Amino acid sequence: MRNEAQYDAWMGAAKRVEEQDAFACADGHLWVMKKKLSEMLDAEHSEVETCVIEEGRELQRLLLAAHMEIRASREQKLQEVKGADGVRRTTKRASARPLTTLVGKVDVSRTAYQAPDVSGLHPMDAALNLPREQYSHGVRRFVAEHAAVMSFDDVRHEWVGHTGAKVPKRQVEELSVRAAADFEEFYVQRRADDGQVEEPRFGNLLVLTFDGKGIVMVPEDLRPATKKAAAKATRKLTTRLTSGEKRNRKRMAQVAAVYTVARHVREPKDVLADLDGTTDENARAKRPKVSNKRVWASVASSPKEVILDAFCEADARDPKHQRQWVVLVDGNKDQLSILEAIRDKHAVRIVIDVIHVLEYLWRAAHALCGEGTHEAEAWVQERLLELLQNRPAGNIATHMRTAARTAKLQGSAAAAVQDAADYLNTYADYMQYGEAIAMGLPIATGVIEGACRHLVKDRMDRGGARWTLSGAEAVLRLRALRVSGDFNAYWEFHLQQEFQRNHAERYADNHPPDPIRRLRSVK
Repeated sequence: MRNEAQYDAWMGAAKRVEEQDAFACADGHLWVMKKKLSEMLDAEHSEVETCVIEEGRELQRLLLAAHMEIRASREQKLQEVKGADGVRRTTKRASARPLTTLVGKVDVSRTAYQAPDVSGLHPMDAALNLPREQYSHGVRRFVAEHAAVMSFDDVRHEWVGHTGAKVPKRQVEELSVRAAADFEEFYVQRRADDGQVEEPRFGNLLVLTFDGKGIVMVPEDLRPATKKAAAKATRKLTTRLTSGEKRNRKRMAQVAAVYTVARHVREPKDVLADLDGTTDENARAKRPKVSNKRVWASVASSPKEVILDAFCEADARDPKHQRQWVVLVDGNKDQLSILEAIRDKHAVRIVIDVIHVLEYLWRAAHALCGEGTHEAEAWVQERLLELLQNRPAGNIATHMRTAARTAKLQGSAAAAVQDAADYLNTYADYMQYGEAIAMGLPIATGVIEGACRHLVKDRMDRGGARWTLSGAEAVLRLRALRVSGDFNAYWEFHLQQEFQRNHAERYADNHPPDPIRRLRSVK
């Protein structure tokens, strides 16, 4: 035992000498930096600042390279390494791989363990949790965070400014796709965690809300029906698209949000004041705040898949259904048909967005009373007040049709009134606003409207942008993680998943061997 301790002591002393040698380049560079800075006495502060940043980045790269060199010197040669395929790899060969990091490129030296007809294994890669590609996880995170808010081209330029290294635009998109790969699994794990269940509090509502937003796609990534319609379409002009020609260029992203909010009981007059902007500051301050909000969107999944995913999220938060569940939508037929099929199972109350109803009322008012008139405004206010006082929407629709016949409307004016009446009649069951506000339920979809704008439109709807399916889905996921405040937690999970699929799964018993010999300290 004493001999082994002495050996460790001798080896420790030798390794310390080696480590000092490994940092020699970094020490030399720091000495040159200090000398250069001490001589820049006539330089402006911006020039000095630039020097510190650029030379400091090289110092960081040398420190990182020195660390990798030390790790390589500490790597012990294993007798064999057994893969998940059961093959024992006994042939050892020195190898190295490049790694592009936030501070520049470094080389990672490690031992490769090989056997005939199987891929080699590198335990040091597992110890470092290196990605399969040359770009480090730090680079991947940089790209992910920036791609969530700026174009891939802008990310590329930002990367050049940050590191001085060039990265192709296609590589930026691919790194974004890899960064977002564990989005669904992350939330599945969160739901399985009992700590994610919300404590039911008196009066709290669990709100689910949905909407759709189109994204311009490359032709090959349109949905089959849209692609077929686009193939049949003919362009009227050569230099630009005319009205209606943009319709078959988009793929619909399904947007979802789940959040908690307290009940807010109101009178019809309170809702009218909110809508016309006359609510006083005190009333605004008393509005309950939305909490624990999660928003996301998918252009790859079907609307049904996204909606069912939202109900899984709600189930995880309120597994015993101790709170009132409310679903807010804008009247989209496809969404409603999905919701109606699962409504009874989940005991939810579906409410049509009152703002969407107002759009139909305004179009009817313009047809009946003239556009931009006080009479039209008064007519809308009367109809809305009737809805808020629990007058059946079907009765209001009948009144509108009678008014149109009395006024002998024709053409587009008659169609506007008919469309509004049909809308009220079709969705009357979901327009019981008087009862909803008396129960303190929300009746407007401001949260999901904001999500459509911030999550999708602000990033995806930039002039000239055409998205691939994988690129669009990745950016939507990354933006959703940021908006929901989950990015840091997700990234930890992503690194764990990277280790599992890139390394652990390739070894016997899902366990890579530790290649580093750790020396005991000797007193």
